[in-house]
Amino acid sequence: MATLELPETLIEDFASIKESERLDLLLEFSEALPELPARYADHPELLERVEECQSPIYLFVEIDQDNLTRLFFSAPQEAPTTRGFASILFSVIDGLSVQEALDFDIDFPSKLSLQKVVSPLRLRGMIGILSRIKRQLREKSLQ
Repeated sequence: MATLELPETLIEDFASIKESERLDLLLEFSEALPELPARYADHPELLERVEECQSPIYLFVEIDQDNLTRLFFSAPQEAPTTRGFASILFSVIDGLSVQEALDFDIDFPSKLSLQKVVSPLRLRGMIGILSRIKRQLREKSLQ
């Protein structure tokens, strides 16, 4: 299990480096995106496509027995920006309580100082991923 990152720490990390290095940091995150476990890799129909993203990315959200949020993503290697966004969200949300994840700042992607290194459309994709995580959590917490 990955170590949970603090959103404020990531915001500071991105803001504290040169613009030219921000994309490199995003790409480093793309390499850290965990692989899907077999239960999802063997059943891709269980994952939801994030239509807001230009590249194909799929996600599934679980609530474990301790009422913690568990995130699962599928994104192709040839889409490193999208993989980076998914990995960043994984690092700050996976393992949070359901309520903490639902309360997570929807504007977090806009606070990462990436506006000059990725397009607004791509940033909207990250917000789309976060919105779908929250929607799945709301739906599953009602079950």
